[in-house]
Amino acid sequence: MVTMLTTIRLQQFRSYRDASFEISPGVNIVVGPNASGKTNLLEAVLLLARGSSYRAKDSQLVQSGADWARLDADLPTQHRTIKLSGPNMAKSFEFDGQQLARLHHSRMLPTVLFEPNNLFLFGGAPEARRAFLDDLIEQTDPSYASIRKQYRRVLAHRNALLKHSPHDIAQQLFVWNIRLSELAGQMVQRRTALVAFLNERAPALYGSLASDQKQLGLTYLSRFPLAGYETALLHKLDSSVALETARGFTLYGAHRDDLQATLNEKPVEAVASRGEIRSIVLVLKLLELAILAERTGKQPLLLLDDVFSELDSHRRQALTKHVAGYQTFITTTDADVVIQHFTNCHIIPLNAPAANHS
Repeated sequence: MVTMLTTIRLQQFRSYRDASFEISPGVNIVVGPNASGKTNLLEAVLLLARGSSYRAKDSQLVQSGADWARLDADLPTQHRTIKLSGPNMAKSFEFDGQQLARLHHSRMLPTVLFEPNNLFLFGGAPEARRAFLDDLIEQTDPSYASIRKQYRRVLAHRNALLKHSPHDIAQQLFVWNIRLSELAGQMVQRRTALVAFLNERAPALYGSLASDQKQLGLTYLSRFPLAGYETALLHKLDSSVALETARGFTLYGAHRDDLQATLNEKPVEAVASRGEIRSIVLVLKLLELAILAERTGKQPLLLLDDVFSELDSHRRQALTKHVAGYQTFITTTDADVVIQHFTNCHIIPLNAPAANHS
């Protein structure tokens, strides 16, 4: 199913007082100087598609000094509205006049965001790599958001006990250990399956992007084997109370796992060049697009936030080739750098200072 936005209106959202945009079903190039609101516009698209921002709390989305914000979008067969209002800037949704307290998974539009920080996926903290896996699973598995949220809550409770260290901590931890192990097992099972699927397709795609003949491999790294994961984790948690109490936090679980990329079976952090790392990240983003299209039955929206300037000509051409057929939003300060790669595109100029969009 083709998913596309046709118009967007932003009121008192971020840098926009009241601005409306016509959207093309193909490539939309958002061009303007720094601080003109380009990333804010992409953030609005993501909010309308999935119901949440990738970089801020809801209260930070309302324009400074305003007490409400509103976002509207038209799709071919639907009108959707998001409102932020009240003392805590509570968020509400309205689809074709129907009021909704939250955005159900079935109403979300699959979306892929590619922004400059993604280029440092390998070499940075494992948290970003776990988030890449979890965010992708969450868009394709309706139950995963709840599992992920429950895991965070249980982990927070467990860490609080470890920090306060009551005299009967082992007894109090026992119930949390069981629940953490159960939830971690469900997360790791899904993550492992996703990495195995990515690893089936990644080598060939990398080979088409890179100039060398190195073999790309992807592996899910966990302290415990998938078979018997929950039991092994529970045993480790039960036997590590003294150590974890001394450290004050949980040392074992799904929040400690990692995604490893290798070239010719060697970790990319040790052997890969800057260009090779960028090719690997580009491979993952292209596979993310394909997986979302296959598993949701919808064409994902693609948001490219100032990444064209970070890629060389060869990788720009590869990205251009693979995004054909997706509604795409590309931000840039230099339209000429992007336009040359597309035969048809729609320009959205942002020339006004960010604080004066109206």
